[in-house]
Amino acid sequence: MNIIVIVADSLRADHLGCYGSSVKTPNIDAFAADAALFEEAYSENLPTMPTRTAWWTGHYLFPTRKWQPLELSDKLLAEVLWNRGFTSAFVTDVYHMHKPSYNCGRGFDYVSFLRGQEYDPWIVDASIEVDLSLRHRLRGDESDRHWRPNFEQYLRNTAGFRSEEDYFAPRVVSEAIRWLDHATRKQKDNLFMWVDCFDPHEPWDPPDPWRRMYDPGYRGQELIDPVPGLVEGYMTHDELAHTLALYAGEVSFVDKWVGVLLDRIRELGLYDNSLIMFTSDHGEPFGEHGIVRKAALHGYEELCRIPWVIRYPSAGRGRRFDALVQTPDLMPTVLDAAGVATDLSFTGTSLIPILSGTQPAVRDFAVSSWQGVSWTIRTAEWTYSMLVEGGQSEFCNRFLPDHPHRELYNRRTDRAEQHNVIEQNASVADELELKLRRFAAEVQARNRA
Repeated sequence: MNIIVIVADSLRADHLGCYGSSVKTPNIDAFAADAALFEEAYSENLPTMPTRTAWWTGHYLFPTRKWQPLELSDKLLAEVLWNRGFTSAFVTDVYHMHKPSYNCGRGFDYVSFLRGQEYDPWIVDASIEVDLSLRHRLRGDESDRHWRPNFEQYLRNTAGFRSEEDYFAPRVVSEAIRWLDHATRKQKDNLFMWVDCFDPHEPWDPPDPWRRMYDPGYRGQELIDPVPGLVEGYMTHDELAHTLALYAGEVSFVDKWVGVLLDRIRELGLYDNSLIMFTSDHGEPFGEHGIVRKAALHGYEELCRIPWVIRYPSAGRGRRFDALVQTPDLMPTVLDAAGVATDLSFTGTSLIPILSGTQPAVRDFAVSSWQGVSWTIRTAEWTYSMLVEGGQSEFCNRFLPDHPHRELYNRRTDRAEQHNVIEQNASVADELELKLRRFAAEVQARNRA
């Protein structure tokens, strides 16, 4: 059994064709048709680094950890598989994971960090002139001091791009294929590869034809990387729609290169004896609750729901499951599928029983947190979200001072979470908050054990 995990950062489930979107994602859709698709997958602890810690440890961590390096005491997925004889590789352009203190290469035989994404301080030659006005707009307030150098950094990083292959998704996939081609000369079993692609994370800057695919007639200001915050007063309706079209183009661009990787996996004879996963760490807001990008830090649907497609050769293929599943389930699922026994205990749960049909679900609720600012719990019927004591963000304090500290939404009638019904259902909210707090206490106790 081989293990192959493909991650596309910041990918909303509702922007994949297999999840009902009109966005063109034929390669991921075809893969999903031959795999198991989880309709109700939610990230537990957001954003980038907290999610990856949950993936690699198999633990719920939302009550105790925010964005921070891996801890020395963490027993990581790659380390466990390495100790069981797996040959492994980690290929990524997620530049946060390259930061030395994060130690994200632990347990892998081969690591490749591809530089230059987003605001990575990669090209530091200040003589490279960049013009923000073509693709950015600042807000004209004190936030400009932070965002101007970030935007300039990305434009310098990409100033030399000339062809499609210069962009990040092709480079990640090409490096992953290079390792696979080398590794399979010696073995075609007990391989573990984690391919972590930062796209379609902002900046939303795909090459043509994807750049113009979803809004070909647009002639206005192009904002490939809006300053996070309120849409009103900053972006027009057309500008926001175009930015969303750029995001859709980025998703289709990523789909092409995921397809290239999957094709090579098939050509190398690995497809049918591998557990292959495709997933993301979180979604992205585009004005659904008045904000663009990850600013208000509330656990709404557009932010917390993720795609998760698993091809397990012996079960679940061609099926769609509505069980609530979460990011800490990844490590227990991988070890279960690979037949790797361990004395580690997890707060996540293996999904193999769902795939094999021996049980319909592993939990009756899912939780999400954004760096401890907010906690959210979802059941089949309800979404309840609360701001944690002392956890209100600086953005909310300044721009959303009247935002409710407790919210309740009926998922059966209001999946987009637009109508807060807490006043009419206070007892439901109280019950869900009690369940959420009890679960947080249980997680803390188990993680200390």
